[in-house]
Amino acid sequence: MQYRTLGRTGVQVSSLVLGAMNFGKIGRTTQDEATAIVDAALEAGINLIDTADMYGDGESEEMVGKAIAGRRDDIVLATKAGMPMGEERNHRGGSRRWLVTELDNSLRRLGVDHVDLYQLHRWDPTTSDEETLSALTDLQRAGKIRYFGSSTFPAHRIVQAQWAARDHHLSRYVTEQPSYSILQRGIESHVLPVTEEYGLGVLVWSPLASGWLSGAIREGREIATNRSAFMPRRFDTSIPSNRARLDAVERLAEVADAAGLTMIQLALGFVTAHPAVTSAIIGPRTLDHLRSHLAAADTVLPADVLDAIDAIVAPGLDLAPDEKHDTPPSLLDPSLRRR
Repeated sequence: MQYRTLGRTGVQVSSLVLGAMNFGKIGRTTQDEATAIVDAALEAGINLIDTADMYGDGESEEMVGKAIAGRRDDIVLATKAGMPMGEERNHRGGSRRWLVTELDNSLRRLGVDHVDLYQLHRWDPTTSDEETLSALTDLQRAGKIRYFGSSTFPAHRIVQAQWAARDHHLSRYVTEQPSYSILQRGIESHVLPVTEEYGLGVLVWSPLASGWLSGAIREGREIATNRSAFMPRRFDTSIPSNRARLDAVERLAEVADAAGLTMIQLALGFVTAHPAVTSAIIGPRTLDHLRSHLAAADTVLPADVLDAIDAIVAPGLDLAPDEKHDTPPSLLDPSLRRR
């Protein structure tokens, strides 16, 4: 396992992070299975576990808490808040009212008295940076969180939040958690230059592109992954962006075969090769999934392989731009760009 410093915090974290989104009803993972996955991950050298309040409506946090009981001090524990938790309109977002309440809920579910990294799951356009940062700073000073970060923020919002922290003498976000893979490289042109400029740690999610880069999806095979069952449009190859992804996967498979690598090793080795990336978040549903990911823990791609990837998917290119999660709201809602 490789280890990197998380931004400028001085905290050493593994290059692979155990993501717990699939713990519970999302991945149909039982407590015994989740505990076995955590056990194997820690034994392999993973020391950072990432979850969120919304994963399984809190079930993931509860399962993580049970799995790490008795060994909390050996783990860098991260969770997130901000996405809707039920129908109540104020049970979401980045307000002080919600973050203070929901952190206590997360701590209770996790069975701990603090988390190491608390992340705002998405930028909340209805709440000022000062409001959110002041709440997070107070939670940090109270000892309930050690650091805080952002997740899937547009580049300009990362910059704005850094300025707001400086201007109002508040603690700042020290990490960003964006989506990044061989097939979705848009953050190379805007987010990653900003995180490098401000010294943020970067924990990338979906490095296997929702399973497109797992090796299970190939030309001529029925697409029958867990993700495709509840997100069928993302895998409908009659849609041009999905056709482009499948064509790229076929060419990438040739690169992996020539290099003696699995597709998973190629995919994870690619994202962790970028100097701005600290770690890649993996989200195994089973022990077998975890083992296939751990095989990439020490993968270092040579320059010729990275060049071959660039020739298939150009730097800074998103093959499925409609699936971006940091698009400015005005590009999605016409009413926001009309007088």
